[in-house]
Amino acid sequence: MAIQYQENGRIFTLHTDHSTYQMKADSYGNLLHLYYGDRTEGSMEYLLTFGDRGFSPNPYEAGDDRTYSLDALPQEYPYQGSGDFRSPALAVEQADKSYGLNLRYGGYEISKGKYSLPGLPSMYGEGLEDAESLEDAESLKIHLTDQVSGLAVTLLYGVFPGYDIITRAVCVKNEGNGPAALKRVYSACLDFLHGEYDLIQFYGRHAMERNFQRTALCHGAQVIGSRRGTSSHQYNPFLILAGRETTENHGPCYSMSFVYSGAFKAEAETDQYGQTRMSMGLQDEMFSYELKPGEIFFGPEVIMGYSGHGLGTLSRSIHKAMRRSLCRGKYKTIPRPVLINNWEATYFDFTGEKILDIARQAKELGVEMMVLDDGWFGKRDSDCSGLGDWQVNVKKLGGSLGSLVSRINGLGMKFGIWMEPEMVSEDSSLYREHPDWAFAVPGRKPVRGRSQLVLDFSRKEVADYIFDSICRVLDSAHIEYLKWDMNRSIADVYSAAGKMAGGDSPGSILYRYMLGLYDLLERLTKRYPDLLIEGCSGGGGRFDAGMLYYTPQIWCSDNTDAVDRIRIQYGTSFGYPISAVGSHVSAVPNHQTGRITPMKTRGVVAMAGSFGYELNLSAISEEDKNCVREQIDAYHKYWHLIHDGAYYRLTNPFEDREAAAWLFVREDKGEALLNTVALETHGNPLSLYIPLEGLDPEAMYRDEDTGTEYPGAGLMSAGIPIPPRTGEYQAFQVHLRRI
Repeated sequence: MAIQYQENGRIFTLHTDHSTYQMKADSYGNLLHLYYGDRTEGSMEYLLTFGDRGFSPNPYEAGDDRTYSLDALPQEYPYQGSGDFRSPALAVEQADKSYGLNLRYGGYEISKGKYSLPGLPSMYGEGLEDAESLEDAESLKIHLTDQVSGLAVTLLYGVFPGYDIITRAVCVKNEGNGPAALKRVYSACLDFLHGEYDLIQFYGRHAMERNFQRTALCHGAQVIGSRRGTSSHQYNPFLILAGRETTENHGPCYSMSFVYSGAFKAEAETDQYGQTRMSMGLQDEMFSYELKPGEIFFGPEVIMGYSGHGLGTLSRSIHKAMRRSLCRGKYKTIPRPVLINNWEATYFDFTGEKILDIARQAKELGVEMMVLDDGWFGKRDSDCSGLGDWQVNVKKLGGSLGSLVSRINGLGMKFGIWMEPEMVSEDSSLYREHPDWAFAVPGRKPVRGRSQLVLDFSRKEVADYIFDSICRVLDSAHIEYLKWDMNRSIADVYSAAGKMAGGDSPGSILYRYMLGLYDLLERLTKRYPDLLIEGCSGGGGRFDAGMLYYTPQIWCSDNTDAVDRIRIQYGTSFGYPISAVGSHVSAVPNHQTGRITPMKTRGVVAMAGSFGYELNLSAISEEDKNCVREQIDAYHKYWHLIHDGAYYRLTNPFEDREAAAWLFVREDKGEALLNTVALETHGNPLSLYIPLEGLDPEAMYRDEDTGTEYPGAGLMSAGIPIPPRTGEYQAFQVHLRRI
């Protein structure tokens, strides 16, 4: 069994194929964390040490034993008021306005399969096409209770042995007689008794997301998070704690990924005794959730991973888990259509005939889907009006949407459309009719973002109206793809509905907003099971595990420049599968950077994701049109290798200035695809060799294009020579097959 309980010592052990996680309910009823690391057998309780430490207080139950202090012991779920002065996972204001809490162990449940979270996305372990690695998925619930207030906390653990993944979540129920206000709810905490660690996190900004940053932990806390109401471009809700000497291929590393798309907070703290705490959960700023007697609150899930063999192994475990047990729907495991989006080709300046002309040219080159972006609805010739009025602009399109889609379908192409359902323009019929449906603080002018306001999805009637509006559009034509955008942060957190919004506390609004969004998306995916939804928030502003549950791909960044995208997609690859990355070939000079890169290079970079185009294909040269045909053929040829294969980062584009390189390897090691892009070009260049990874060292491999044969061990130890670079940003691919 993946989950074991030892009555003698009250020890819980969670095993994956290569890791062990262990905790203990001690004699005082405190739940202590014992171990997380390489798979081992037996009790790890011997790691606990006790001593009389000044200013580290002792619980009353310990009597005169000054060697027992929760301030110095590793906690499984630390809470405010226990005498542990490190950062807590749970803080509660009781009915009497005190912050006292005293959680004690009260039992456990072990079950087959994976727990679920009402109204929230989470990993799942049933109903898969490929359930082989999931049939042993198990769940553990540990019950903790505060006897004075009646607050009951249930810690939830899901174990996926074949993925080396453990999930965590928390449920808080008020079983007392008075209300309680949740002031902080983290879903997961890891305490390490010793060791020196680096924190790896992924910071950024709009059009330059998920930059890799690695810093040494020192005494004190490093905190990242989002106050923006979304997971944000600025800090991604995924982080890694790695040993100081850990590399791509060696050393221990631990990850946390938040399955939530709203405001979050994550911390890594080294305390006075050299111990380290890593935790993740809801952002506690502007958060205060009133829990009335009998009510239950669920904290979103955290996906935890561990590898003793470097960052690459950790990423590949996460990729497989998310692809197979987080993403859902028709397109989870089948090839997605190569699409063309009209945005960078036309922006708002288009007609139905112009869209049809783009589709004709795209079809001729092998593109499979036409996506109509912003500007097709209401009064929408700029980004200053029209949002919320999801009625087709018949005058602009020259007819109905259904008529346009029928003509595009007649070309043999699928059709997709862009929407931004969570937003409203002040210059719109919807806002004029329902100004109270937008977030705004009474008596104050709202903060605008992209000339738009945010609809209050914490109110069911608002979300229901938008759901009905979307359905009318989708029902009016044969639409097979929806790009779901969200182009601003949330600043004015106030619901005009007051108590009708679902609670007395304004501090619950952002959480309820996310529940409203998730409910809408769940209804949409059930009503349209064949619809491919691509998430977007100004590109990568909501690229998180929560959205992947509803949208199996997410537009990675509004920045389509191939060289910048190498870095953006490199950072993204640490925590998210390649199949989730929305990536397109765009025009040059690039619209964001002005950089000029070859068509081949743009294709190689975009192929590390869900492939498409974002330019006017009629305006490119015949040579580039031939290149487009070749790229689409190659993408179909390599699709399963790219999306289902193991992904290896061969270089770090933030440090390696000569070239970027990445590799896809089939699971049985029988096939591989090497991708490289030159980042610098010099006169009389040095020879460059790229060592490969993940191959069969006993096998020979053949280059499918040149016929050259290579020993697997040689490719991994000595590398493969990269052809001389002439011209800027040249790229090439090598397709290898085991002989």
